[in-house]
Amino acid sequence: MSATAHESWVALMEDGQLVEMMLDRADQGRMLGDIYLGKVEAVLPGIQAAFVDIGTGKAGFLHVSDLEVGDEDDENGGGRRRRDRKYPPIQDSIRKGQEIIVQVTKEPISTKGPRLTAEISLPGRFLVYMPGSSRVGVSRKIEDREERSRLRKLAKGVLPKDQGGIIVRTVSEELNQETFQKDFKRLSSMWRKILKKREGVKAPASLHREAKLISGVIRDLFSSRFESITVDDKGVYGEIRQYVKSVAPELNDRVRLYEGSESLFDKYGVEEEFQATLQKKAVLRSGGYIVIEPTEALVSIDVNTGRYKGKKDPESTILKTNLEATREIARQIRLRDIGGIIVCDFIDMESQRNRDKVLNELRTHLGRDRARTKAFEISSLGLVEMTRQRVRPSLFQTLTGACDHCEGSGRVYTPATVVRQIERSIKRVSVEGAEKKLLIRMHPEVALRIMEEEPDFIRKLGQVTSLKLDMSDDPLLREDEFRILSGAAQTDVTSRYAAA
Repeated sequence: MSATAHESWVALMEDGQLVEMMLDRADQGRMLGDIYLGKVEAVLPGIQAAFVDIGTGKAGFLHVSDLEVGDEDDENGGGRRRRDRKYPPIQDSIRKGQEIIVQVTKEPISTKGPRLTAEISLPGRFLVYMPGSSRVGVSRKIEDREERSRLRKLAKGVLPKDQGGIIVRTVSEELNQETFQKDFKRLSSMWRKILKKREGVKAPASLHREAKLISGVIRDLFSSRFESITVDDKGVYGEIRQYVKSVAPELNDRVRLYEGSESLFDKYGVEEEFQATLQKKAVLRSGGYIVIEPTEALVSIDVNTGRYKGKKDPESTILKTNLEATREIARQIRLRDIGGIIVCDFIDMESQRNRDKVLNELRTHLGRDRARTKAFEISSLGLVEMTRQRVRPSLFQTLTGACDHCEGSGRVYTPATVVRQIERSIKRVSVEGAEKKLLIRMHPEVALRIMEEEPDFIRKLGQVTSLKLDMSDDPLLREDEFRILSGAAQTDVTSRYAAA
């Protein structure tokens, strides 16, 4: 964990390899889990949803399915809804102008506002308290039947009648009733404070902020499964030690302060590995590689053999590459925090048995992901469609912006294309008849293309248009940008004549 006054980073490593990166910046307004008193702006019966103003800019989206508790145990924020379930019409439940307590379940992504739920869930170390529910559940990740039964019985014992519902978290295995009691007492007290604050404010207003990144990670993840947690900030180190001492004192010795002169992330190779996630290509050990392409609708992942040719038959080579790719795909999805629809294009395999091997291997590696992920059967074209829970923008979206040169397309016009654009623009100037002398400024790559491939370009264009033309290179221009300057004063007239 690395913390400064401006940002906090958490790097999760498994078997010496980076698998997750989490970022919290003050200027990016982390909202997931925050609770607000919102005001309903509009109710839309056609899509059974409402837009709710929570005072953060974009209105939040509240679907009818998020007005009720879900029916599957999910320790990260209440239950999951069944898509085919019938719900009462949303217009019968809420109305425009109504004030309603809501919680953010998905942060704003691209042009979309935050996703909201009216079913509040307050996560603690061992329990998730849901004041609007009436059920007791156990995390699906706890598979032992006897342990599930024991934990459910303990949880029912600490939950007063008609005071909501709770879900027992994965980290609660083998804990006792006293521990549950303390956690529930703290969470119910938190809820009472939220209700009290609600009485003194007018919508839209913030009622509760979720724990900051590092605090949330310690609360949700840190357990005996971790060898250690290393922190490079004394203040954060002290806070973590104090919290761990109160909830899991046996883990206190695993919290360590890093005081080396070298950057913590540089020492463990985190920075270098993370920088690679901003690239499209991820190289496999065998010499193959995968290419990751985010789009507005989905993320495509393409698998290639690359340098790896194998020593046996082609099917064996393809199988080995695809199997190796499954591990890297699962890691890259977690590391980049990719969500939504993902389509993986594996190398075509003739054998159905090999296809099954690849799919099972992929599902095994995806099983280590904390986010809900589902991989469907491999199609006849070698494609695997996947969905992954998306609650915030990916790290790629968070850390990067659209390129001014290409406006986000990732490509720019070639020098040859720019030369033709210049040609059409100058001919347009000739037709207009308002100019006599022009200077054309262009990127050095375009100027070099003209000198090497079309040395007579300016002379011939001048003859055709009856204009006095000259050109110069300008390294400050973009590769696909040019300027048309008129007369002795070199007035910029590009916008009047530039042609596509």
